[in-house]
Amino acid sequence: MNTALAAAPPSRASQFYALTKPRVVQLIVFCALIGMVLAVPGVPGWAQLKLAALACAGIWLVAGAAAAFNCLVEKTIDARMKRTAWRPTAQGQLGDGQALLFCAVLGSAGSALLYWWVNPLTMWLTFATFVGYAVIYTVVLKPLTPQNIVIGGASGAMPPVLGWAAMTGQVGPEALVLFLIIFLWTPPHFWALALYRVEDYRKSGLPMLPVTHGNDFTRLQILLYTLVLFAACLLPFVVGMSGLVYLVAALGLSVAFTAYAWRLWRNYSDALARRTFRFSLLHLSALFAALLLDHYIV
Repeated sequence: MNTALAAAPPSRASQFYALTKPRVVQLIVFCALIGMVLAVPGVPGWAQLKLAALACAGIWLVAGAAAAFNCLVEKTIDARMKRTAWRPTAQGQLGDGQALLFCAVLGSAGSALLYWWVNPLTMWLTFATFVGYAVIYTVVLKPLTPQNIVIGGASGAMPPVLGWAAMTGQVGPEALVLFLIIFLWTPPHFWALALYRVEDYRKSGLPMLPVTHGNDFTRLQILLYTLVLFAACLLPFVVGMSGLVYLVAALGLSVAFTAYAWRLWRNYSDALARRTFRFSLLHLSALFAALLLDHYIV
């Protein structure tokens, strides 16, 4: 009986939930929340907390819709890759119509929530992010150019801008600083993954940088991007968005990320590429957590 239970397919609800790429969406909402918090001086009141909660819910719904659309469009590619072959669309557990309807319901609900309960600017920016990721990146750029993740990274860098717009009704220069950090973080993060998953990407037919330009060139690009990212991570302190608490955290995290990139460039191994990828996730999460901590301490 235990074997039969273990072999049982996941529930329909869990299949739909998997389409939303929960871990990715959680990071998106977290970065948006940081943008919301930094946009509000001091401790937020009840009205601002309610607005932030509604904005997080709307952004989560639209981001989940974009992820589901990505799974639908790339189901054939996903089926060829070990990392993604488990997805319900790749395995045929969910049909195209089911996935598309799920995407439409999430996207519509999230957009309506943002338009009526937050503000129209946030809704339109979030919708533009959906189009940028689900259509321009997934359908056009990803199969076309090895620079897909660089150009498409603009969509992934939008969450703090969405959060800022939700609380203020406008896009401030501080939000663009946060945008720049995520934009520059995205290529070394994904290329580290692509290095140790290169055979998967080769089988998929996607022109990822390690496939088209080789391991050595990709490692050099990771190092160069990490150095530029180092400078960008200091901007919140330079422009007065944050204080010494953030500066110390940014320096420590950026030195560590650069050290990973340097070691990867000098002496490659799949294990090191995997550790670099995992540290990149910690880097961004801890960096934004430091911004949050600094905002309330200083």
